[in-house]
Amino acid sequence: MKRALITGITGQDGSYLAEFLLGKGYYVHGIIRRASSFNTNRIDHLYQDPHQVDGRLFLDYGDLTEGSGLRRILDQVLPDEVYNLAAQSHVKVSFAQPEYTADVVASGVLRLLESVRYHVQTTGRSVKLYQAGSSEMFGAAPPPQDESTTFAPRSPYAVSKVAAHWYCVNYREAYDLFISNGILFNHESPRRGETFVTRKITRAVGRIMMGLQDKLYLGNLDARRDWGHAKDYVEAMWLMLQQDHPGDYVIATGESYSVREFLEAAFGYAKLDYRKYVEFDPRYVRPTDVDHLEGNARKAQSDLGWKPRVEFLELVREMVDSDLELAKQEKTLRSAGHAIAPPGASRE
Repeated sequence: MKRALITGITGQDGSYLAEFLLGKGYYVHGIIRRASSFNTNRIDHLYQDPHQVDGRLFLDYGDLTEGSGLRRILDQVLPDEVYNLAAQSHVKVSFAQPEYTADVVASGVLRLLESVRYHVQTTGRSVKLYQAGSSEMFGAAPPPQDESTTFAPRSPYAVSKVAAHWYCVNYREAYDLFISNGILFNHESPRRGETFVTRKITRAVGRIMMGLQDKLYLGNLDARRDWGHAKDYVEAMWLMLQQDHPGDYVIATGESYSVREFLEAAFGYAKLDYRKYVEFDPRYVRPTDVDHLEGNARKAQSDLGWKPRVEFLELVREMVDSDLELAKQEKTLRSAGHAIAPPGASRE
């Protein structure tokens, strides 16, 4: 059976990818950062006690800021495929922590590439690498954006992703490594972090319906994004590494909606008028914003046979349903006298 190594396995994409690969019969190894509290909630349902069963999910401590640790893990795991999903991925936070973002998102990829290159060189093994790019790299470029569109990044996060992309292209050409860049447009799910705008919205809908929240504060409502489902997008990652040759692929739905339209869909599904609850907060406006991202995924459709399955409204409703259930649980706990912290959306 194949072995896969996933950085960022505890994130939204990492958890869906781990599920997908386990379903394909892979042994899955994930790199996690050491923390004083448990941060594996998205993959807890996949865990199997190795003392009781022959598990196929394994977790190793590591970080993209430490090259020696990455080399050690590669030599121990001996993966056939490496999926780099680790990042400081919040665009607004990248303005507050630009150096850290660059160290993880750009230099971290370079460390991983050097580790893979060294591993392949010393072992003679064949390793395929997937690098998670972002539609934010296109930034100010007019839509629709595809693989030939010139990058025009508008944030430290996007600039760092562009650097990582070109590091991968350079290592692919210089050392004949199998490295594919996936330029993924926005992809959401009930597992999306609560500080991202889509999840802030659906979390607020559930809490407002249960009387736990009165207002939702947001920034720019006119920004347009191409939103798909994370579960669909991790399949595209896998398909890229099943090809005979590496390449770069845009993964997108080909449709875009504004934040305002997402609000209308989410609140409308709950039979609420978002205008009664949403207020503007300038803290959520980015110093330089991206107006319109809409991808053209024809290459992925023709070369990989990939296309999105979940449509926009279905995605929104799935997220609202999930967050309504969370709000019901929160209300039950509060009614029982338990102190529950509100969602962490105040600063980001």
